Amino acid sequence: MNIVQHLFEMQDIEYREFHSKLMPTVNKESIIGVRTPMLRKYAKELNWTKEAEDFLNTLPHTYYEENNLHAFLLESIKDYDKCIEAINAFLPHINNWATCDMMSPTVFKKHRDKLFEQIKIWIDADDVYTIRFAVKTLMSLYLDEYFDEIQLEMVASVTNEDYYVKMVVAWYFATALAKQYEATLPYIKDKRLELWTHNKAIQKAKESYRVSKEHKKELNKYKIKV
Repeated sequence: MNIVQHLFEMQDIEYREFHSKLMPTVNKESIIGVRTPMLRKYAKELNWTKEAEDFLNTLPHTYYEENNLHAFLLESIKDYDKCIEAINAFLPHINNWATCDMMSPTVFKKHRDKLFEQIKIWIDADDVYTIRFAVKTLMSLYLDEYFDEIQLEMVASVTNEDYYVKMVVAWYFATALAKQYEATLPYIKDKRLELWTHNKAIQKAKESYRVSKEHKKELNKYKIKV
């Protein structure tokens, strides 16, 4: 049984109907309907096999779940340079927010200095999901002890108008307000973000349990009325 056949063996039609509604950028016919825990389990079974190697070297894929499986297999690559090479080959083939956001290679945490230089390249790309992956990686790995205010400037300078880019920028700034409030607030006060993104960042920060009531009250002052 090949990989695609195995994915269809795990198909859940009801889940397919539900999940397809969450991803308007993906053709429903390309969605099999495999729940994420089952897909992750399958990825662990495939890791470091010849079948997995061949699969990673075969792009593009046909099905949404193939792309998600690809993302999970990339997460286990232990060599940083090989991981970056594989991700760079894969990013142009991502066509939805879910596949983009679920990919978080373990090796990244051990090479944050080198990774930061790669993020600078990704964030300046033209491709929607390459930019989103860059911002999401900054949000996940660089808002605590590895935080630098230059990262705020990098994200604020993103000009791509695609909805999925603007949403991740808003998500980043909402998270930054939760973790690095004093450094981040000037970007809100000075209205450095595009209007929709500005208001969405404030909304998401106010919805977060990690932002204090005092800070939420202050953020209310900076919402722009349309």
